[in-house]
Amino acid sequence: MIELIQFPWSPFCIVQRRILQFSGAPFRTTNIPSNTDRSLVWRLTRKRYYGVPIIRDGKSVIFEVGEETQVIAKYLDTKFRLGLFPWDIEGVQSIIWQHIESQVEAIGFKLNDIYWREVVPLSDQLGFLRHKERKFGRGCLDQWRAQQKDLLAQLEQRLVPFEEMLMYRPFLLDQRPRFVDFDLYGMLTNFLYSGHYRLPAAHSHLKTWYRRMTGAHFKAFAREKELHP
Repeated sequence: MIELIQFPWSPFCIVQRRILQFSGAPFRTTNIPSNTDRSLVWRLTRKRYYGVPIIRDGKSVIFEVGEETQVIAKYLDTKFRLGLFPWDIEGVQSIIWQHIESQVEAIGFKLNDIYWREVVPLSDQLGFLRHKERKFGRGCLDQWRAQQKDLLAQLEQRLVPFEEMLMYRPFLLDQRPRFVDFDLYGMLTNFLYSGHYRLPAAHSHLKTWYRRMTGAHFKAFAREKELHP
């Protein structure tokens, strides 16, 4: 059985978790204990990687090899034949997912982190705060809270292209979900994780798509292909 090693609220972990759920294959999740304890990941990757997510599939351990790779998603796509990376849209997807992971994630995680005391277990809060302040500067979490209104407005604006794409089709690029759908879903689920937000009211197509992505299962699309080859 595949094991996903994760932080439950990490946008990048959510992407892989939703792909696994979509596949219908059995899997289990293991949450690493804190931002300061990556020993499990370090051990499983034989001291080659300390980030999350990673997956363990039997004796194989799969992890990203760079900031601009999708090793895990492509592994799952190949293993379960999900059709997430068709060659005819490979270039387009690369452009879109890099935009999602820079422009959408960059704001979404800050808005979720505003409520870090509600999300992060008490035993991990010191490590979380230290990790964030070392990366983004002392007082960053308080700064993001002060900027909350502006950050929400920025996020709404950055989601406009996706709203426009969804005006004409049920998923971002096609009649079925491709990788970029899961990638955007992960970033938005992270934004919504604290329970303090909703998707922008003006983006009605995006809201419908999000519900569709939440309930999507690969079997339904495989059946559709059999009926309409």
